[in-house]
Amino acid sequence: MQTRYSKDSIKFLEKQSKDVVNRIRDAISKLKLSPPEGDISVLKGYTDGRKRLRVGIFRVIYRTVREGHVEILMIIDIGSRGDIYK
Repeated sequence: MQTRYSKDSIKFLEKQSKDVVNRIRDAISKLKLSPPEGDISVLKGYTDGRKRLRVGIFRVIYRTVREGHVEILMIIDIGSRGDIYK
C-alpha cells in the first residue's frame, strides 16, 4: 500500500516539531495494517469514504483508493482537533 499526502497535510507537518511528525507518521503507518489500528471513525456527510484518525490532539483525515492493483492511502488533511473540521 502506498501513501500519498496532500499539499495541506505536507504544509502542516513542515510546521510541527520532529516529535509530533514522528508520532503522526507512526500512527499513519499503522493504517496500512490489516485491519488498521488506531482511533478511527467514519466521517459523516461524505460519500467518498473519508475517515479520521485521532492522534492525541491532532486529527488525520484520510481515505483509501484503489488504482488498478495498487491500494493507495490518501492523506487528505492533518490538523488540530478544533480546526480540522472547519
